[in-house]
Amino acid sequence: MRARLIALVALAVGLLVPPVAPASAADPPCPPGSHWTGVTCEWEIVDPGAPGTPGDPGDGDSGGGGDAGPAVCQTPDGAETPCSVERHGITHHWWASRACYGYVEDDPPPFDDPVWEGRTDGVIVACAPPECVIESGPAECYLDMFWVASVPWAGPSPRELADRAVAAMYLKPVTIGIVPEDLPGRVGLVGMPTWMWVSDPGESTTGPITRSASAGGITVTATARIDRIVWNMGDGTTVACGVGTPYADSYGKASSPDCGHHYTEQGRYTVTATSYWTVEWAGGGQSGSIPLEFSDSTQITMGEAQVLVQ
Repeated sequence: MRARLIALVALAVGLLVPPVAPASAADPPCPPGSHWTGVTCEWEIVDPGAPGTPGDPGDGDSGGGGDAGPAVCQTPDGAETPCSVERHGITHHWWASRACYGYVEDDPPPFDDPVWEGRTDGVIVACAPPECVIESGPAECYLDMFWVASVPWAGPSPRELADRAVAAMYLKPVTIGIVPEDLPGRVGLVGMPTWMWVSDPGESTTGPITRSASAGGITVTATARIDRIVWNMGDGTTVACGVGTPYADSYGKASSPDCGHHYTEQGRYTVTATSYWTVEWAGGGQSGSIPLEFSDSTQITMGEAQVLVQ
């Protein structure tokens, strides 16, 4: 729903003058966000909710709109009140159904506190009367605290912010290092050791890595750690390893000390390395873990040594 707010702007400091057409061809200056109609300076604003309750999500409802700009909200008795107020470094948002200004409590009580109502998700909102927020108010103000699934002004939920933090990590599959090499014309020998390793270890491939995402006054921090890398060798066997040890010619016919395999039959094998991650995140009064996995494959050829008899 759109509403239009029309106001007369004084062209002289401290005075409201009757609306008259401009005497010159040039339009008089209007405040930012408004335009000259030929008679007055006019603003166009978006009403974020129903009349009298812009942005009111109701009690415990995760829906509803947020403060969409310089709108004016209403108290239960119809008086106008700002939709949001900045006080003590915190943005307080008008919660019409409770007639108070609320914000997400960044240090909520433990989950066994009655305010959580037995839940372990959602957020705790702290809400103060208008006289405590808009004006100095009394020395002590009553602060109501209650649970909601999410708040309309905060935008994404803590879980969605965790996903944003994970996206900023740019996690990806490991690049496979392997001997025998996965190059045309290269053939390994059956019975000889096969070495596997991660050829590009780093934050985004083997971790650990930490990133944060913020919105609506909430910051969520996530840390991703790799649990293991499982190598499917293509012959029906799997090997669980860490990052492995890169092969060097000096190792000769030795087996890998931490990530190796022996093939028993010749053939062409598809080797797949799957990295398994766990992301732990916390923020906005919530926490959780996200399992992730990434895979990459390559092919190697194994042959048998031939004995020549003359």
